[in-house]
Amino acid sequence: MFLGTDLNITPLAVAQDASELDLVLTDRLIGRSSIQNPLQDVGLIHERENLAQALILRLLTPKGSLAALGHANYGSRVHELIGRNKTSALRDLCRKFVLEAVAQEPRVENKAVELTFDPLQEQNSSFVFSLTVQPLQGNPLSLSLEVGL
Repeated sequence: MFLGTDLNITPLAVAQDASELDLVLTDRLIGRSSIQNPLQDVGLIHERENLAQALILRLLTPKGSLAALGHANYGSRVHELIGRNKTSALRDLCRKFVLEAVAQEPRVENKAVELTFDPLQEQNSSFVFSLTVQPLQGNPLSLSLEVGL
């Protein structure tokens, strides 16, 4: 199964950290450009890295924020929980919101293999969790994420 190609906008994330979201420019030889004078182009990622980035972006995008673009169901509701006092009930609600977002991704099985929280790393304004999903083909994919204000 082909997991896709996309613009590389989480270059330092490596499916572990999305703290520096930005487009990455790479040198690319296009047409008559030379090695001494390469053109700059947007970097691309492929396969597993593309899937990891897609999951990170889906989890970080507030659900409904892309409705004007025709994607009303894209994203997650995790942002609704940020800033509330942490309780086991709130983490359970966060778990539900993360699993709902994972179920939207067509390249993975619709439930997570594992989802664990790291309360010792959390602040009042954030959740820290590790997520493992099973792509439709291939080995499980894991990422760690801190979602906060």
